[in-house]
Amino acid sequence: MTSAGEKQHYAIALIIELFKNLPSDMVVGILYDIGCQLDRSCNKWDLIPDLLPRIIFAISVFHAYGHQWPCQIVYHPRKCVGFGFSDGEGCERLWSALKALIPTLRVSGVCGRFFCICFHGARVVDGFW
Repeated sequence: MTSAGEKQHYAIALIIELFKNLPSDMVVGILYDIGCQLDRSCNKWDLIPDLLPRIIFAISVFHAYGHQWPCQIVYHPRKCVGFGFSDGEGCERLWSALKALIPTLRVSGVCGRFFCICFHGARVVDGFW
């Protein structure tokens, strides 16, 4: 990734790579901040037509309330089949807890980054943060 912002081609590239490593009959739910726009683009421009029937797009709960009412109804994870009670904010909470490491890890090597993220990530997940 070379520039800031929500670029749909990055999401599509990640989806294609994900599906290369999954069984051909698996259906995947994707929680994405702008999942509604990505779903619309995929349908409108016929992007990833072979994968689209196997994808259920949703928007994380926090972001859903910033979208228009029809979007909230269609893409809210509590209203989409297969998402259960997930609010889609797990990664947001993890990265929020790890953001204090950014200045230190910016100048460290790969091994140092990996160690710090694993060590602090385990502490966050286990509730010791």
